[in-house]
Amino acid sequence: MSFPLLTATAALPALGAIATAAVPAAGRTAAKWLALFFSLATLALAAVVLVRFDPGGDRYQLTESHAWIADFGVRYELGVDGIGVALLGLTALLVPFVILAGWHDADPLEAARPNRRWRPTQGFFALILMVEAMVILSFEATDVFLFYILFEAMLIPMYFLIGGFGDRAAPAQFSATEAGGGDEAAATQRSYAAVKFLLYNLVGGLIMLAAVIGLYVVAGSFSLAEIAEARANGSLSMATNTERWLFLGFFFAFAVKAPLWPLHTWLPNAMGEATAPVAVLITAVVDKVGTFAMLRFCLGLFPEASKWATPVVLALALVSIVYGALLAVGQRDIKRLIAYASISHFGFIIMGIFAMTSQGQSGATLYMVNHGISTAALMLVAGFLISRRGSRLIADYGGVQKVAPVLAGTFLIGGLATLSLPGLSPFVSEFLVLVGTFSRYPVVGIIATLGIVLAALYVLVLYQRTMTGPVKAEVKAMPDLRIRELVVITPLIALLLFLGVYPKPLTGIVNPAVKHTMSDVQQTDPQPEVEAAP
Repeated sequence: MSFPLLTATAALPALGAIATAAVPAAGRTAAKWLALFFSLATLALAAVVLVRFDPGGDRYQLTESHAWIADFGVRYELGVDGIGVALLGLTALLVPFVILAGWHDADPLEAARPNRRWRPTQGFFALILMVEAMVILSFEATDVFLFYILFEAMLIPMYFLIGGFGDRAAPAQFSATEAGGGDEAAATQRSYAAVKFLLYNLVGGLIMLAAVIGLYVVAGSFSLAEIAEARANGSLSMATNTERWLFLGFFFAFAVKAPLWPLHTWLPNAMGEATAPVAVLITAVVDKVGTFAMLRFCLGLFPEASKWATPVVLALALVSIVYGALLAVGQRDIKRLIAYASISHFGFIIMGIFAMTSQGQSGATLYMVNHGISTAALMLVAGFLISRRGSRLIADYGGVQKVAPVLAGTFLIGGLATLSLPGLSPFVSEFLVLVGTFSRYPVVGIIATLGIVLAALYVLVLYQRTMTGPVKAEVKAMPDLRIRELVVITPLIALLLFLGVYPKPLTGIVNPAVKHTMSDVQQTDPQPEVEAAP
């Protein structure tokens, strides 16, 4: 039997979570290093997966298949295509930076109750590794029921990361004076954000469960390979209404996770109240499961229903793009601004998916990867900034670039990547999404460009208000980035620059997988109209 490489990439962080949680109470520093070690080992295994993956080979590679719940036809089936392997690599890449950035995030809990039996530091890093394990396995799962279990299970560690280890630098959306002050108000906001996150995603998951059961009743299998084979040989045909209802059940859950307007309202609360590293875990890692699943499951399992729903989905994506950007412009809170910007970016991703063109879907997949890197860079630098000042309010800053130029410079690069400046990797993604959309739906593509204009506005205004102008008294003694923080940010910025200039390593992996998806929905790219010469 060949080595189960895909299982190992998920099992390693899961074992790391168990080992980290088991570290004795006095071993806080050891727990941190142990978690970092397992995350780096997972990154090394992910690199092996990327090397072993052949973009020109079979659609699903490194496959594993074992009986699990035989009476119900549930199998433990794994396999990666170009889209899944790219997102697996993104997840494994970001988690070590999340751990390094959150090195001291559990320290306030340790200091508040030093004699507690529960070990906050060990718990914090164990939960991060458990999320990593579930997300990686969800990108690998080719059994629908297995995917559903992972889709729901990852909510539990995320709930505790948001509610139990939330941001204590500033209470919710306002300063301590405005909010009534104190830890009690902050704890209330954290609990509200965690419960809202859990309820929204649980409701979406329960609706998806009904659709999963319906799919099994119709197809007699949870295996993507078996369903595709049955569809190809004509032994499976879904009634039009049945396929549409099943599509809606799956899509609703993925739209909550993504998040897509109007199911997005949990995200600003969750990102605002979480620590900056956990906020990165939410939007750069966990939320990608939703958009990934739209490609793998919605388009792959329900091609006709996907085409039927396209006009409505594109309309919702447009609203997300413009609405998220407009709300970002009006934010007073740095982290909530980044959250609303992410809602706008997810609108671009979903628009690219449902444009039903190879450029749009390639751009959407690249957007998932590049948005993860750019948002991680911007949010983590914002977290370093907030930890120094103790406030998330934009108005509490000013003149930071004069006292902390490296911090300000990295913040600017992260912001420019967020607005998709040419030369940085998100530009390639956004350009492909817009080209792919415009070629089939020109009006949608034109309206979507408004999101680009608004992105420039909210990013540059944010930088101007926080980094330029007179130096406020509260930031005069602000230190610049430390060695650990530079270790976190420098590789992310280097990736933004490298993939902005040379995106071929990603496009070479993604494009063949997109061809399979286009084949699933039986779509070809529109041919440009060329007028004959007179």
